Amino acid sequence: MATLQIDLSNKKQVRDFLSLPTKIYRNIPQWVPPLDGEERDRLNPKRYPYFIHSRAGFFLVYRDGIPVGRLAVLDNRPYNDHNHEQTAFFYLFECEPDPNSASSLFDMGIDWAQKRGLKKIVGSKGFTALDGMGILVQGFDLRPALGSPYNPSYYAGLVESAGFIKTNEIVSGYLGADIHFPERIHELADRIRERRGLYIRRFHSRRELRSALGSLKSLYNGALEGTTGAIPISDEEIKALASQILWFADPNLIKIVMKGQQPVGFLLAYPDISAALQRTKGRLFPLGWITLLREFQKTDHININGAGMIQEFRGSGGTAILYSEMFKSVVENPQYQHAEVVQIGMENEKMQREMENFGVNFYKVHRMYEKVI
Repeated sequence: MATLQIDLSNKKQVRDFLSLPTKIYRNIPQWVPPLDGEERDRLNPKRYPYFIHSRAGFFLVYRDGIPVGRLAVLDNRPYNDHNHEQTAFFYLFECEPDPNSASSLFDMGIDWAQKRGLKKIVGSKGFTALDGMGILVQGFDLRPALGSPYNPSYYAGLVESAGFIKTNEIVSGYLGADIHFPERIHELADRIRERRGLYIRRFHSRRELRSALGSLKSLYNGALEGTTGAIPISDEEIKALASQILWFADPNLIKIVMKGQQPVGFLLAYPDISAALQRTKGRLFPLGWITLLREFQKTDHININGAGMIQEFRGSGGTAILYSEMFKSVVENPQYQHAEVVQIGMENEKMQREMENFGVNFYKVHRMYEKVI
């Protein structure tokens, strides 16, 4: 067995890192391959905005010359500056069911983090605020929402065997168009909007949506005020995020809460094109983009994976507006019949309890881990 930090200029090592998931998941029908181009960019410091402010180490373990495990360890400076921490993330962990291989990967990744002065490592947690978090521990029989982590059931055991302990869990839930959503929540949302002078900005075309995305950075970072464990977005990352939103979005599903001309809240939802990514194996070219465009037009699933209010408007019933708009996103367009509310932290017990009362069925669980180093 040999473990190494890959040289990002070594094409074979990069290819081995990127191709390993296909080998791990070849007999798992639920797995959704990531977009090939985006995955390649993550290993290219000249193209990926993350590397403007932060660093990452990428590691592979080989057995008899064949890659059997991989790991990324991240030193995210905006996260550590915002949260006053010295924390590393682990991410992109994939491994065959061999505790020795997993421990070898984590040992080398932890050594890299220690040399950078970091004091603990948590994960699974990614490069950007929109990367999915955690190790899946419930919901293995379900296809993951786009961007949400999926892994075999033995991964939690591998992480724990490497000395990590559970810190918290993150849940994702199902919301159907036939749900009996309480009318009182819509009524409360209407009263809050009227009392506080708020309204919902909606979009009917990508051109309209593009004009609003310039304010997304201040809106998202403003929603982080008073919170911990979050990652502020940089100018370069917001440009990449805006491009991603424009590519994946149905403009009708993007909603901005406004106070006059000031955006104060947001709800992001996207058509779920996971089935098309499975058919194209994550490749856009030469013809994969046609399959994806067709899926946009026919999918009856959406993913609700971003919502927030700036601190000033978060209380006094402000979340009722987001709940109300979340439900409307599912029922207003007859194309959509199913929604997944993606990754709500279990520490937010009030939100989880409220959504369960609305009829949301939390059917997937991801677990976060931590190790002092």
